[in-house]
Amino acid sequence: MYNAAYQIFLLMVPLLTTPYLARVLGPNGVGINSYTNSIMQYFVLFGCLGTNLYANRKIAFVRDNEDELSKTFWEIFILRILMLSMSFVIFLFFVFSSNSQYEAYYVAQSITLVATMFDVSWFFMGIENFSVTVVRNFIVKIITLICIFAFVKSSSDLFLYILIISLSLLFGNLTMIPNLNKYVKKIDVKSINIKNHLLPSLLLFIPEVATQIYLVLNKTMLGIIISVQASGFYDQSDKIIKIVLAIVTATGTVMLPHVANAFINGDRSKTKEYLYDCFSIVTMISVPLFMGIASVSSKLVPLFFSSKFISVAPLLRIESIVILLIAWSNAIGVQYLLPTNQTKKYTTSVILGSIANLLLNVPFIIFFNTLGAIFATVLSELVVTIYQLYSIKKQISFKSLFKGIYKYMLSGIVMFVVTSFLNDLWPLTWGYLFMEIFVGAFVYILLTIILKANVYGIINKMKKDY
Repeated sequence: MYNAAYQIFLLMVPLLTTPYLARVLGPNGVGINSYTNSIMQYFVLFGCLGTNLYANRKIAFVRDNEDELSKTFWEIFILRILMLSMSFVIFLFFVFSSNSQYEAYYVAQSITLVATMFDVSWFFMGIENFSVTVVRNFIVKIITLICIFAFVKSSSDLFLYILIISLSLLFGNLTMIPNLNKYVKKIDVKSINIKNHLLPSLLLFIPEVATQIYLVLNKTMLGIIISVQASGFYDQSDKIIKIVLAIVTATGTVMLPHVANAFINGDRSKTKEYLYDCFSIVTMISVPLFMGIASVSSKLVPLFFSSKFISVAPLLRIESIVILLIAWSNAIGVQYLLPTNQTKKYTTSVILGSIANLLLNVPFIIFFNTLGAIFATVLSELVVTIYQLYSIKKQISFKSLFKGIYKYMLSGIVMFVVTSFLNDLWPLTWGYLFMEIFVGAFVYILLTIILKANVYGIINKMKKDY
């Protein structure tokens, strides 16, 4: 729950400001931000060099040894600083040599690269201390929210908006640094060996690159092939999905160090038990979210983004499918394959997804415009999930993995029918939209209780374990 709160806070400002910014900046301003940010994310990706996932797992492995914990932290931290500094210099060279009309916006985006250098959230996640990141980011996000509403007043303030977001990320990361004193001590500089972490990080860098291809490439290609507005429409749909996914995938970051610790201690049966339980929990959460968004998208979009973004509604309806697919692949990949040192299988899954995305993106975008990018995204996530299921077929019991899943699906379908009917029946107002959401949630929860879904037993068991 701490990590769910952390992920939600990271996205809270975009969630609260999106309706305002959609109206103030318009489709063109939103599109420019989406397009320039997608370019900058490639440099963040190469600068991190796969350390995001690797660092979390590595810290979890050594967290019980104070000396090794400190040594590991400094080695990974220095490695990130060096790589991100190189990436920052290359990005600035790209910006000033390309003579782009978006040069000023790229400069504002570049501060995010600096902010990433001082991001130590991976350390606190590795030691399973999520309260630090929650409290600090909550304060920063509130300040950011106030600044946006105070200073961003028209489409001409796009540069200022990007600057506010970038600086808030930098400030938030810097405020976590003092908390390291409780866990990390000074060590002999001569004992530091960053080479030990280079190869393992590179192995996880491959799946991160592959993942980034079908997370960011769509926005870049839409901006190049169609227009920055098309990129903006895709980005608006993607924002809603990512906000929802923050709730669903929060268990992945929490369970990775938990499972890794059980695995390193030789408790193989416990790692499988964690997988079965978490798979059931994420399915229970993701089914109503995916079907709920699909059923109310035609009302949610014009109310949330304004009528200028009505084209986002069909995109959101189709993209909502990935909520369930990513929930499953997150449970298998992040919560099982990575902590049990099956990096190759995880890497292969996301590479296959990226290949599918690359092959489908161009023809789909040409023939179906923005909707084509959504189709490519959904099919890519389907490829990832199917391969991951195939890769663990000899290790786990599918009967145990999918036990009781039909109860969530049945409850979700009934909820979808009810909310879709109400969505068509009731007028376009926020009040009626909230009523639809409330009725849908009530129907879903009631049916899971009636059907005696096993998630409630799992939660009670976890409470006893803790």
